[in-house]
Amino acid sequence: MLKKNPFGHYLILKKWLIRYLGFMSHRRYRGFNQLHIEGSEIIKNLSDKNVLFISNHQTYFADVVAMFHVFNASLSGRIDNIKNVGYLWSPKLNIYYVAAKETMHAGLLPRILAYAGSVSIERTWRESGMEVKRQVKMSDISNIGLALNDGWVITFPQGTTKPFKPVRKGTAHIIKHYKPIVVPIVIDGFRRSFDKKGLMIKKRGILQSMIIKEPLDFDYENDSVENIMEKIEYAIEQHPSFLKVIPKEEIEAKKKLDITRQWEF
Repeated sequence: MLKKNPFGHYLILKKWLIRYLGFMSHRRYRGFNQLHIEGSEIIKNLSDKNVLFISNHQTYFADVVAMFHVFNASLSGRIDNIKNVGYLWSPKLNIYYVAAKETMHAGLLPRILAYAGSVSIERTWRESGMEVKRQVKMSDISNIGLALNDGWVITFPQGTTKPFKPVRKGTAHIIKHYKPIVVPIVIDGFRRSFDKKGLMIKKRGILQSMIIKEPLDFDYENDSVENIMEKIEYAIEQHPSFLKVIPKEEIEAKKKLDITRQWEF
């Protein structure tokens, strides 16, 4: 009953938080908005720990919450769908996500979300909207390693919700040091659905998507940090080569699809 995880969080409390937050957020992905999922069969075949999920980033919280839904649904046998929120009755409790400490301390709700699985770190390049430059705290790296040793970790290697920004070297160093299984995820539609924090609904009728890819193949000993960074950028489709000018007709067609497409419940 009073068992704790490596960060001192009571697992029974974490379980009830995930249940409650999952129930309250479910209709954001299967209700007034829809989440299209591909590749979630990969999730159920992964090791129980030392798995690192890397993804592009569109909102502070909605992306992570969606992944909690998809991961737990897959582990419960629901492939590429999140029907019936009952999959959260026995959620996987050793899922963590890397987030900026200042974000997770900015209010009561972020602090509650932090208890549900955040590994909070101090950003080395930005704080309170200002550019900074400081050394990486080794305790932050150690905490990510602690989370990997206990279970699964979600990280957003660009460190920002702005698209096509460079991948940060820290993720590559973590991969080389801890040698995790690295699973890429590509998301879309969250930026149109929610505000920047991912807490307020900005628009309804949006088709969100989450594509889970096969684990990446790394030579942990010989791949350089730069080589790993480039592989990550391609895997999460944030390499500059993916950047293109989208024709106006394609944008309008996408907007129409978001509004009119209907999905079975």
